[in-house]
Order: sequence, then C-alpha cells, then structure tokens
Amino acid sequence: MFSFVLQRLVQSVIVVLILSIVLFVGVRLIGNPVDILISSEASEADRLAAIVALGLDKPLWEQYLTFLGNAVRGDWGTSFVYKEPVVGILLQRLPASLELGLVAFVLAVSISIPAGLYAGLRPQSPLGRGIMAFSLVGISIPTFWQGMLLIVAFGIALPILPVGDRGQLATHFGITSSLWTLDGWSHVIMPAFSLALLKMSLLMRVTRAATMEICRLDFVKFAYAKGVRNRKVVIGHILRNALVPLVTVTGIELGNLLAYGVITETVFSWPGLGKLLINSIKVLDRPMIVAQLTYTALLFIAINFLVDILHMAIDPRVKSVLRRRES
Repeated sequence: MFSFVLQRLVQSVIVVLILSIVLFVGVRLIGNPVDILISSEASEADRLAAIVALGLDKPLWEQYLTFLGNAVRGDWGTSFVYKEPVVGILLQRLPASLELGLVAFVLAVSISIPAGLYAGLRPQSPLGRGIMAFSLVGISIPTFWQGMLLIVAFGIALPILPVGDRGQLATHFGITSSLWTLDGWSHVIMPAFSLALLKMSLLMRVTRAATMEICRLDFVKFAYAKGVRNRKVVIGHILRNALVPLVTVTGIELGNLLAYGVITETVFSWPGLGKLLINSIKVLDRPMIVAQLTYTALLFIAINFLVDILHMAIDPRVKSVLRRRES
C-alpha cells in the first residue's frame, strides 16, 4: 500500500512538471498580451517599457524557471490586468465555483445512480425506458442550450428563480457561502441543474450498463437461487460491483464539474473560475491563464489519486495484484 501511494505521488509530480511546461509554452504561442493591454497609439518606447515591466523581455526558459521557483513558494505571479496576486484573485472566485460544482455533483449522483440502477434491474419496464429516454435527451442537448432554456422557462416565462450572481452570502463556522441562505439556494439551483444534467445522463447510462452486466453473472444468479433477499442481492452484490466502473467515471465527472463549468458560468453570469478564465483568455492575462489551468491539472491529479485509493477499497482484485507485485 505504501509503495503504491509513493509511486502515485512520484508520477503526479512528474505529470505536473510536464503539464506546467506545456501550459507555459502553449500560452505564449497564442499571442502577445502587450498588443491588447497597450494602446495601438502608444510609442515604441512605451511598448518596450511595458514588455520589461511584465517580464516578457527575458528568454522563455528563464521566464519558466522564474515562474516555477515562485510557484513552489506559493507565488503564481501578478495578473497583467488586475495588478493583483493571481492566488488572491483565484481564492476570491474559487468558493463560487466550488458551490456550483458540488451542488451539481450531489444532484447528478443522487438522481443518476438510483435511476440507473432501477433501469438496469428492470430495463423493459415503462419507467426504465423513460429513464433512458431522459438520459438520451440530457446527452443530446448542448449545455449552453440547456442553460438558455432554463433561463427562458424559469427566469422569464415563469419568473420563480433569479438569474445571475450568487445571491445573499452568510458566514457560519468560519465559511462564507451562499448555500447558508435560501436566497443563495434560489440562485444556485438552476445553474447547478444545468451543469449536472449532462453528467446525470452519463452516469445513468453507465450505472444501467454495469447493473445489467453484473446481473448476468453466475454469483448473482447463485445468490438468488440460495433464496437471498432481493434487497441484499441488489445492495451487497450488484451495486457494490457496479461501483467499480462508477467510481472512475464519477471521479472524472467531479473534476469536470469543479473545473469546467465555463459554459454554465458564462450563460448564468456566475462569478466563478470559469467566467474568470474566459475573461483572462480574452485579454491574454498569461499568469491568470497558467494558474487556472495548472489548478485544473492539480485537481484532476488529486481526484485520480483518490479514485485509485477507492478502487483498492472496493475491488479486492486490485489488492491481490498489489500483493503479488510486492512479493
């Protein structure tokens, strides 16, 4: 177990270094921020002064080493646009993205797994067919179109839910969040459902497919033949084994919800990291772009690491493979 965790940590560090190089070089290939930040009527002396002030006059390798050394110390640079430390700006926007992503994740998991399990156990029933039809619709409609339909339906035609912003904030236990207030929930529920719909549909289909596959296996048939209660077979045999592929897919989708809510945040004017990334790309704010993309990479690496640990706890076969390797 210890050697497995150590191996994963070493691999994670190598992946982060490679990704940081790719991101740092790639961002510098998409354009020169001076062309956007400095007026076209500025003199050549003013342009050169801006380039020196932003540190863009140094060779690319020297810029990367400076960035890497500062990042290790927790300094991700200063935003070209906001003239503030990047970390501070990200920490201001991070709570909004976490709220939206976590609420969407809870909605997706709490609805999709029971629905997919039922559709897998009773695939020919009217409700099972209806669940699959719903999942097909959820996958087929683009995220931005879902958001626009929800805004028109519940924000304009039936103005029962507000659109935009996080709503009223409150602080409890040292945590400031809009989820502490009813007004905050009224603001988050519509964008969260829009963000969760695609993931919900995907998890429904994965759960149904895994359930139907496991129901055909001999140990499930043997359990029924022994007279084991249906509830115990479903929970202890079918659902537990279906969790093996579900954990992987759910982990990936959690990372997507927390990191890639760009379209939803833009459509609903949600003040999170996704909207900040779009604005940063428009003005080529290099430190902000690199910091956000690196955060996304670190998030996925951390989630994949946790998924590997969960696989060991859920699937005994993984433990046996690791024991054979260690011996």
